[in-house]
Amino acid sequence: MNSVDDRELVDRSTNKLILNVISFLVFFLFFVITLLISKGFAYDQATGIVSLEKFKYLHNLLQMPLVLIIFLAGVVCLLYGIGTTLFRGSRSGIWYTGFGTVLAVFALLLVAGFNGTAFYPSSFDLKSSLTIDKASSSLFTLKTMMYVSFIVPFVIVYIWYAWKSINNKRITAEEMNNDGHIY
Repeated sequence: MNSVDDRELVDRSTNKLILNVISFLVFFLFFVITLLISKGFAYDQATGIVSLEKFKYLHNLLQMPLVLIIFLAGVVCLLYGIGTTLFRGSRSGIWYTGFGTVLAVFALLLVAGFNGTAFYPSSFDLKSSLTIDKASSSLFTLKTMMYVSFIVPFVIVYIWYAWKSINNKRITAEEMNNDGHIY
């Protein structure tokens, strides 16, 4: 809806968005509640033992307040973006929902991998589960990846430029009915 210039198309998209938001919220709440009350794989760094711990991911979230704040900020941004799109008819909701999604997913990844948690548990042998310690690469690999990571800002600028170029012209009903390929 951010780049659509047709009222009928925006209205139809808004109606579809309502159904999608309801189903998303149901599944998201189910996922978060299930995650927080489930058993997690605790990793003792001193002994290397991986064991099941009740409410491990909830404990991780509570023991890492910054991650909790990031997660809650992501959820608030997501809900704000949805609310502004549905109730105010704003076109900027996509920016809030996108940023909120990134924050929430980032926080969930931190909950699953930090604070003595095996992020990829083995179903065959718990001792073989992947943890941050076991999955870390050699110093050479880490240095190489550090240099490669300097390319990331250029990729982000390219993506921004490409989307800006694509969104210069808003989508109209004529364009949706036209079968001609522009590319």
